[in-house]
Amino acid sequence: MSDIVEIKVPDIGDAKDVEVIEILVAEGDTIEAEQSLITLESDKSSMEIPASQGGVVKSIKVKIGDKVSEGAIVLTLEAGEAAAKGGDAKSAEKPAEKQAEAPKADAPKSDAPKAEAAASAKPAASAAPKGGSSGPVDVTVPDIGDFSEVEVIEVMVAEGDSIKAEQSLITVETDKASMEIPAPQNGTVKSLKVKVGDKISKGSLILQLDAEDGADESEADAKPAAASDKPAASSEKPAAAAASTGDSSSTKPADAGQAKASPAAALETELKPNELPHASPSVRKFARELGADLRKMKGTGPKERITQDDVRAFVKQALASQGSAAPAAAGASADGAALGLLPWPKVDFTKFGEIETKPLSRIKKISGANLHRNWVMIPHVTNNDVADITDLEALRVTLNKENEKSGVKVTMLAFLIKAVVAALKKFPEFNASLDGDNLVLKHYYNIGFAADTPNGLVVPVIKDADKKGILQIATETTELAKKARDGKVSPADMQGGCFSISSLGGIGGTSFTPIINAPEVAILGVSRSSHQPVWDGKQFVPRLQLPLSLSYDHRVIDGASAARFNAYLGALLADFRRIAL
Repeated sequence: MSDIVEIKVPDIGDAKDVEVIEILVAEGDTIEAEQSLITLESDKSSMEIPASQGGVVKSIKVKIGDKVSEGAIVLTLEAGEAAAKGGDAKSAEKPAEKQAEAPKADAPKSDAPKAEAAASAKPAASAAPKGGSSGPVDVTVPDIGDFSEVEVIEVMVAEGDSIKAEQSLITVETDKASMEIPAPQNGTVKSLKVKVGDKISKGSLILQLDAEDGADESEADAKPAAASDKPAASSEKPAAAAASTGDSSSTKPADAGQAKASPAAALETELKPNELPHASPSVRKFARELGADLRKMKGTGPKERITQDDVRAFVKQALASQGSAAPAAAGASADGAALGLLPWPKVDFTKFGEIETKPLSRIKKISGANLHRNWVMIPHVTNNDVADITDLEALRVTLNKENEKSGVKVTMLAFLIKAVVAALKKFPEFNASLDGDNLVLKHYYNIGFAADTPNGLVVPVIKDADKKGILQIATETTELAKKARDGKVSPADMQGGCFSISSLGGIGGTSFTPIINAPEVAILGVSRSSHQPVWDGKQFVPRLQLPLSLSYDHRVIDGASAARFNAYLGALLADFRRIAL
C-alpha cells in the first residue's frame, strides 16, 4: 500500500515569495531522498530545494515563475513499499546516516518541518567503519545532488580535534552554491584526507575519525541545539553569484576556483580551523570578494555570528578612514603604470578647503568595473539621429486617458522597446553576441533598460518583449523600475538581455554616447524630445523630435548597418503602424 506525501518548501529564512527558476523533476520520476526538486532565486541568493524522502512524483504543484514561501506545496509524492525498500537499502549502505536521523522521530511536531529542512539543506557526511565496529571510521562526502568535482574552499577542523555530530568539517563550493559538510557522529579527527583547493565528489574520503562511545546520546542532545542555533541554515548556505548589469559577470567553476586566491582568503588559510571567524559560507565569500578580513570584525548576529551587514559596515568604515576603495570590489587599478601611463595624481584635497569622503555604493563599484572593461575592450562607435514622434506622443496621451481607470501609465519607453524589437528582427546582427571568432545570433528578444536608483544605474530586462503588448510592457517596466529603486531587483531580473536602452528623456540632453552592456553588441541612448521647426515642402511646422544615439561594437557592426538601423527605428516611431507590417 502506498501513501501520498506532500513535499513542501522548508524553512528558507526570512525570504518570502521567492521565484521558482527551475524544475528539476517531472511527473512519474522516481526520486531519492535529498535529490534536488526545484531551484529558487531570491534577491540575495539561489538555492535548490531537496526531497525529504524518496518515492514517485505523482503531481507537481509549481511552475517556473511561481512565487513560493515556507510551507508551499512543491509536489506530491507516492511513497510506497518500493520507496520504503529503497530507503532501507540506502540506510543499510549508510548506517551512520540512519542513526543521525533517528532522534528526529522524537522531536516535537512543531519542530519537524524545520528539522527536515535542515537535514535537506545540510546533508550529514557518511561514516563507515573500515572493518567491524572498532577502529577508525571513514567519513565521506554525502549525496550533494548532481554535482561532481566540487571545490573545497574551507577545511574547518584539524588532526587531533575533538568534534561533535553535526559540526561542520569542510565547505565546498559549486558554480551555483556553497555548502558545509557536517560530521555524522562524535569523535576525534585521526587524519585529514582533503585540503583547500581539492576537487571532491560524492563518496570522496574527507577524514578518518576515531569514534567515541555513546555517540548516539550526544547526537540526540546536539540535534535540538543545532535546530535552534541555525534556524535559517537552508537560506544561508547557497550563495548566488554577484549581481551585475549583464551576463558577462558569470564565471565558470574553474575560474571561480582560481579567483579564491585573494588576500582575505590567504589570511583565513593561515588560521587553525577552530580559530575561523563565526560566519556562513556566503558571508565568507562576500568578504573575500571585498578583500575584507573577517578576524577584525565583530558579529551582530546570533552568538556573534558575522553577517553581510557587518561586512558592509566594516568596509565602509575602512574606506572612510583610509579614503581608498576595496581592492577586489574596485575591479580595476587606479594606477595607469601597468598600461605605460603616468601614475594617477595623488592630491591632498584638504589643503584647498573642507572635504567629505563618501564610499561608492556597491552597485557603482560593480557596474563601474564592468563599464571600464567594456569601454576598453569594445571599439565603440555612436550613430546619432532623430525621430519624429509627434503622432506617437499623441497616441500615448490618448491611451493614457483611455486607461486612466486601470492605473496603467504608458510611457515612451514601452513604444521604444516594441520598436527596437521590430528593428532587431530586421537587422539580426544587432541581436547577437561575439564569442571568439563566432557570432551568436539570438532568436529571442529580451530588452534591458537602464533604471536610475539612489545607489546607481541597474539594467532590468523585459523578457520575450516580442510576445508582449504595449500595456503589458509598460506595466512590467514600471514594476521593475520600482523594484530597482527599492533595492529589490534580483539577479534573474537583470540577466539574459539582448539589447539595452538608456533613456535620459526625463532629464535632458541632445545626444550622448552610451557604453555597450557586454556581451551585447549595441545600446540605444535616448535624450529629451523637443519641438523643432521642420520643412514639409511648403512651410516650417513644429514637430516633436526625439534624439537617438546608437552605440555599436564596430567588430560586429559597420557604420552603414548602424545608420540603416537607426533610420528604420526612426521611421517606426514616426509611423507606429509600420510595426504591424
